[in-house]
Amino acid sequence: MDQQLIIAGFGGQGVLLIGQLLAYSGMLEGKEVSWMPAYGPEMRGGSANCSVVISDQPVGSPKVEDATAVIAMNRPAMEKFETSIVPGGTLLMNSSLIDVEPKRTDIKVVKVPVNDIAAELGNARVGNMVMLGAYSAAVGVFSVDTLIEALRHKLGPAKEKLIPLNRKAIEAGMACVK
Repeated sequence: MDQQLIIAGFGGQGVLLIGQLLAYSGMLEGKEVSWMPAYGPEMRGGSANCSVVISDQPVGSPKVEDATAVIAMNRPAMEKFETSIVPGGTLLMNSSLIDVEPKRTDIKVVKVPVNDIAAELGNARVGNMVMLGAYSAAVGVFSVDTLIEALRHKLGPAKEKLIPLNRKAIEAGMACVK
C-alpha cells in the first residue's frame, strides 16, 4: 500500500481531522504514516489542506506532490489540487459544493454529495465523516471499525456519544461509492 493524498477545503469543514484519522488508522494497521497540515490565518472559512502518506515502507517526506488521491471539499480546492493527481489516481469531490467538472480525463472521479448526505443525517458537521467513508471505500484502505477506533482515540471518552452519528456518516459515505 502506498497512498499519498491531499485533502483540501475551507477551514471548518473538518479537512485536517480527515487527515488525522487516516494517519492514525494507518498506524493502527501497522503502516508508516505522515500527516502535514497547512492552513491560512483565518482558520474557519479560510483555506485548509493537509498531506497524508500511508505506506508499507518508511515515509521519506511528508510533502505530497504526486498524489494518488485528492479529496476536494470545495471548488477552489479541486481547482488548485486536481493537477497534483498522478494519472490513474482518484479525485473525490464534494458534489454538493462543486458545480463544475474536473478538467482531467486520465483520473478516476468520484462525486460525493457530502453536504446533502450530512443534512439527511441531521447534522451538517458530519460531512467530513461522509467523505472519509467515501475515500476509504473508493480506495479500499480501511474498514469502518478501524476508522471508528481512530475517531474514538481522537475524540476521547468525553465525546463517546458522538460515535454513533459519525459511524452512520462514514457508512453513508461508503455506501454512496459502492
